[in-house]
Amino acid sequence: MKKTIILFFIFISSLSYGQEDYLLAERYYSNGEYEKATQLFKVLFDKNPFNTTYLKRLISAYQETSQFETVDKLLKQRLIKYPTHTYLYVELGYNYEKQHQKETAKIYYDKAINSIKENPGMGGFIGRLFKENALLDYAILAFEETIRYNKNANYEFQIARIYGEKGAFEKMFTSYIDLIDKEENALNFVQQSTSRYITDDPLNSNNVLFKKALIKKSVSNPKDVWNQLLSWLFIQQKEYEKAFVQEKALYNRSPEYLVNMIALGHNSYNNNAFETAKKCFDFVLEKSPFIDQTLIANLYSVKIAIATNQQNIDSLFDAIFTRYGKKSATLNIQLEYADYLTFKKNDPEKAIDVLTHALEITTSKFQKAAIKLKLGDVHVFIGNYNRALIYFSQVQTSIKNHPLAQEARFKVAQTSYFKNDFKWAFAQLKVLKASTTQLIANDALDLFLIISDNQPKDSLGLGLQLYAKADLFAFQNKNTQAIDTLQKVIAEYKGQKIEDEALFKQAKLFTKTKQFQKAIDNYTQIITLDKEGIFVDDSLYQIAEIYYNQLKNTEKASEYYQKIIFEHPSSIYLVDARKKYRKIRGDTIN
Repeated sequence: MKKTIILFFIFISSLSYGQEDYLLAERYYSNGEYEKATQLFKVLFDKNPFNTTYLKRLISAYQETSQFETVDKLLKQRLIKYPTHTYLYVELGYNYEKQHQKETAKIYYDKAINSIKENPGMGGFIGRLFKENALLDYAILAFEETIRYNKNANYEFQIARIYGEKGAFEKMFTSYIDLIDKEENALNFVQQSTSRYITDDPLNSNNVLFKKALIKKSVSNPKDVWNQLLSWLFIQQKEYEKAFVQEKALYNRSPEYLVNMIALGHNSYNNNAFETAKKCFDFVLEKSPFIDQTLIANLYSVKIAIATNQQNIDSLFDAIFTRYGKKSATLNIQLEYADYLTFKKNDPEKAIDVLTHALEITTSKFQKAAIKLKLGDVHVFIGNYNRALIYFSQVQTSIKNHPLAQEARFKVAQTSYFKNDFKWAFAQLKVLKASTTQLIANDALDLFLIISDNQPKDSLGLGLQLYAKADLFAFQNKNTQAIDTLQKVIAEYKGQKIEDEALFKQAKLFTKTKQFQKAIDNYTQIITLDKEGIFVDDSLYQIAEIYYNQLKNTEKASEYYQKIIFEHPSSIYLVDARKKYRKIRGDTIN
């Protein structure tokens, strides 16, 4: 036993020693001290003759000091001793390549390729070595030969990536599709890989090539996965109606694909493609036998109706509650109903009745928390701040460290801000800036900056009070009153920090109420006030977006995207601005 322990520690010590030597050798190599690196790697390789990392580094160090004959001798000796190690032909050929002897190099490269037929197990290693040496065409050939002689080999991904590096995008897409043809579980992986090359422009050359390769494969070898991939492509291109056609075809083959239709409905709704979203959820309502799916579809049916200002919203809610009742299963729909009653119909008292009843029928502390958050919002709407704060505080204490508790804490801060208790709001927001919930953290930071930038210099703080009043109107969906109140802030506090805050907030409300030219005027005024101000790049981007999305004036949009690219290179909008500018210009985007 004692002897075993001693041997174990000797083994561990030798490993530690080897690791130290390797790190030192790597340091010498990285610093260009190749002779020192060569000496250490030679010792390491002699002790570990099958460690290809040591061999590769030793060869490279020799080549950096022009010891090509030494490399040639080393590799040929190893090939004599280990004739099955045919990957050494790649290194031998590359040694001649480094000496500009391309014809001799080709002889050894071909030997490496030809050896794969007899020894397919070496093919993957040969392909990787070719790629490491930037011999991309040979790498592709090696991987293809490996697949040819070993039907179970999966190197389509490596082939696709190399084609991508070469800029051969049609062959890249074909290789990715071949990978899925062999292994359908690779679908998500391929989507992730190809998304780097696909844009939201259906006419982009890569989009066209990908679609062409996909349709070609679907004709030669029909599979459900091609419809899934086509649907995914159409979603990237924001062609939700075309994606709906693909999902419908999938469902007709197998009802299990109904979950895809729900996902497409969510995606369409979140991107304001309400017509397609409605088709998706209507389809779910028609086909699904599962109550949880039909309730999701009903929820989004009313959300779409509200978003598109339909006339039958009340009857939609009535029909749902008549059929499914007001119980815990329909809680999300009841919350949506309370929100609609408060912020759209200006009937907060009825909303309170709905939510009070909902509290009575659920035992889940998380559902109770969601109801109390909504109750708090309704009480803020009608000015019952203290009652609202009670509900928000109850959520904080009942489910500590939950995202709903973080949301409740933000609402405490926001409500304190609405009631002009800026000191308490500021203290809460200071903590929330580091929230694990990104959306809450962002909202908290925005409000924190508004208060910190405009903290009262006296006990009144009238400018911030007026701005908070406008913010409350905006929260209550009283957009006209919010705009008018912000106009007072702009007029009465000209030249103060709060002026650009008010202009920016008002511009957003102008956009929301489709007063696009007024929004542009506000953003332009912000830029004119202070060309180095914190809202300048935000304003440039918002102007570009209005021209691009609402006014369909690509020439003006391009002008403002350019300003971000050339005048604000550190802006968070730079990547998106460059992408949209190039799209307008008609560039091929890879």
